[in-house]
Amino acid sequence: MKDHASIPLTDFTEYPHDQMLERATEFLTTSQRRHSIRSFSDRPVPKEIIETCIKAAGTAPSGANHQPWHFVAIHSSDIKKQIREAAEKLERSFYEGRAGEEWLDALKPLGTDASKPYLEHAPWLIAVFSQKKGGLSTDDKNTNYYVHESVGLATGFLIQALHRAGLATLTHTPKPMSFLTDICGRDKDNERPYMLLIAGYPSEDATVPNHALVKKSLDEIATFI
Repeated sequence: MKDHASIPLTDFTEYPHDQMLERATEFLTTSQRRHSIRSFSDRPVPKEIIETCIKAAGTAPSGANHQPWHFVAIHSSDIKKQIREAAEKLERSFYEGRAGEEWLDALKPLGTDASKPYLEHAPWLIAVFSQKKGGLSTDDKNTNYYVHESVGLATGFLIQALHRAGLATLTHTPKPMSFLTDICGRDKDNERPYMLLIAGYPSEDATVPNHALVKKSLDEIATFI
């Protein structure tokens, strides 16, 4: 490597083989308990929990370490109502034919429709935005690299952080999502809505579709060469 400013790696923890496997298996088991749900309780979730999970998301790797993301944590009832109204308007056109028959057929086993009450009912929505330009300082205007990949990694970190904190989640990606830019007051020239996460406790009648429990085997998703 070329010369660069650095410090020794001192916080890496190595584990014996048996403990490595135990920890990997524990994480697998924990991940298998994460489900996308569509029935949320309105039980409050402390802001500090959401803040800590977003901090964890901010540790994700990114192109040139530019961290090209911004998270808008939404607790306001008024803003959640605006988001629900805008999202459902788009979803109605989606389910009325804009999606196409193949896409709608693929969604049938999940039982989804244009109604999104959880956008108003859940205690927190987290709008994830990607940034075209930035850098280590919020004032930087450099080109960001591998933006989609970087924000995807950070969003994955956030989902797992919320799950490990004891919250249920749902990913929501209405198309187009430009209404989130306006409602959240973000810079439309530099930022683009990436995803909307719903976070909170599951309602007592929450269910998981059978279809969502079917996961591909290791042989189907991985090759070892």
